[in-house]
Amino acid sequence: MQEHWPHPPVRVERRPVGEAESRAANGPDWDRYADEYQATHGEFLGDAGFVWGPEGLTEAQAGMLGDVADRDVLEVGSGAGQCSRWVRTHGGRAFGLDLSHRQLQHSLRLDDQTGVRVPSVLGTATALPFRDASFDVVFCSFGALQFVSDIALAVAETARVLRPGGRFAFSVTHPTRWMFPDDPTEAGLVASQSYWDRTPYVEVDDQTGEVAYVEHHRTLGDWVALLTGAGFAITTLLEPEWPEGHDRLWGGWSAVRGRLTPGTAVVGADLLAGADD
Repeated sequence: MQEHWPHPPVRVERRPVGEAESRAANGPDWDRYADEYQATHGEFLGDAGFVWGPEGLTEAQAGMLGDVADRDVLEVGSGAGQCSRWVRTHGGRAFGLDLSHRQLQHSLRLDDQTGVRVPSVLGTATALPFRDASFDVVFCSFGALQFVSDIALAVAETARVLRPGGRFAFSVTHPTRWMFPDDPTEAGLVASQSYWDRTPYVEVDDQTGEVAYVEHHRTLGDWVALLTGAGFAITTLLEPEWPEGHDRLWGGWSAVRGRLTPGTAVVGADLLAGADD
C-alpha cells in the first residue's frame, strides 16, 4: 500500500519513469521495507486474512472474487500471501507472485506457521510466468498495479492468463487521492495538485542518484479505458467508507481523512468470452 518509509534518505521528484526503471527501483525497495511492513501491519492483515485496504474491508464482506472453492486463483503482488492463504482456507487453489524476494520469504514463514501453503514465484505483473487461460480469478490487493509503468501490458497479461468469463479484481489508492498531500492530518485535506497530472511520483537515493521508489497514477477514466480495451466488463466499483471506531493510521490513511474522502478504490471486472481471440 502507499505508505512508504524511505531507506536510505531520498529526494522527491515528479518525472516520467519507464517500466524497467520502475521495476529496478520497486523490487529492492520492497525488499528493504518488507520486515518493517510485516511487523507493523501483519496483525491487521492476518496470517490468512484478506483485506482490500487500510479501511479494513474484508473479502468476506465485499465478495469481489465470488465463490473461490475449486477455483484456480492468482494473486499478483502477493507479498506474504495473506490473501492467497485466505483463498486456500476457503477451498480455492491460490498461487502468489511478487517482485520482492524478501516478501516471499515472509510468505514461506507464514506457510510454516499456519500450515496453509501458498505456492509463490518471483515475478512481475507485466510478464506473468503462466500459460494462457490458467486461472479463473486474478486479483491484486494493493499489491502491484500502482508500481507498474506499463499498465496496459499488465492488464493484457491478466487477460491472457484468465479463462473466458474469469474474474479480475484489484484495489488501488483511490485516484482522487492523488490531488492531496500524503498527510493523514487535516493539512492533507487541501487539494494541491492536479487529478489529471499522471507524472509519476519518484524518490531518488541522495547518495547514489538512483531511483529508489516509483508510484504511478491513473484516473478512474484511465482504468475504465484500460479494462474495457482489454476485453473486460466492469461490474463493481467499491469505495470503502472509514468505519466508526477504526483508529488505525496507515501512511496517508486515517480517520481524519477517511471520514470525508475515499482512500481506496476496489474494482471488479469479468473477462468477456472471446476477448483474447
